[in-house]
Amino acid sequence: MATEIPYNRELDFEYGKVDELGLRIRRVIARNPSAFTFHGTGTYILGRGQVAIVDPGPDLAEHVDALLDAIRGETVSHILVTHTHTDHSPAVKAVQAATGAPSYAYGPHGTRPEDGASEGGADYDFTPDHVVGDGDVITGNGWSVEALHTPGHCSNHLCFRLREEDALFCGDHVMGWSTSIVSPPDGNMADYMASLEKVGKFGASRYFPTHGAPIEEPEPYVKALLAHRHEREAQIMAELANGPATIAEMVPRMYAAVDPKLYPAAARSVLAHLIHMVETGRVKADGDVYRLFAN
Repeated sequence: MATEIPYNRELDFEYGKVDELGLRIRRVIARNPSAFTFHGTGTYILGRGQVAIVDPGPDLAEHVDALLDAIRGETVSHILVTHTHTDHSPAVKAVQAATGAPSYAYGPHGTRPEDGASEGGADYDFTPDHVVGDGDVITGNGWSVEALHTPGHCSNHLCFRLREEDALFCGDHVMGWSTSIVSPPDGNMADYMASLEKVGKFGASRYFPTHGAPIEEPEPYVKALLAHRHEREAQIMAELANGPATIAEMVPRMYAAVDPKLYPAAARSVLAHLIHMVETGRVKADGDVYRLFAN
């Protein structure tokens, strides 16, 4: 029987308005809804008076203005970026221009167009002012965050734990309304599953994804996500037991309950699973696995 993931697709909010989510946690949601962003990018404000901003979001003037209005009279000391997708990091420039605050992230996007690996949705323009590694601690006025490197969805993905509230800002690594897409070449399924194991052991009482509502019981939720990924690989093995098959043939059967508009994204995750399965010896492929299964 398939694992039931306890999704929460309820979210009470208003675009451009600041939501109070904790003593040191506020959020403003950008008006960039889509099949991948849910209602839009949730930009978080940590602290009071002298604050950090987590994931400034897309380059939308309306959103930047709302964010700056939410912190009027306060000082921005840090800009924290979970990863370099175009719904997370492009607004860093505008926020920096208004506040002068430095940016903190794991690094620029992991694949580069000049290497022949241009990806849709990647922000190739962003490079952090300060490089943050796994376990690094960033401190501000009345708050501190510990960085957790969680590659998989993106090779440079970080989660940030606000230690004073035992809250994990988990970007797109864990989302409460949907599973996360893992799209090669920068997305890596082996890394993603290992990172899920990592956050599950790390511990935090509440997760704040960039998209959707907070996750109130993260430990069983992460376990359900991991079980779901293992079930997807079992599905692939069952598909291949009937003979060679392309991803285009497998996806409609594997994702029968999903809107066909999401099949291209599902195909990328199936590709990521197949690469992982070839690398671990469970599936054999003649030639380059990425090229072989990409069609």
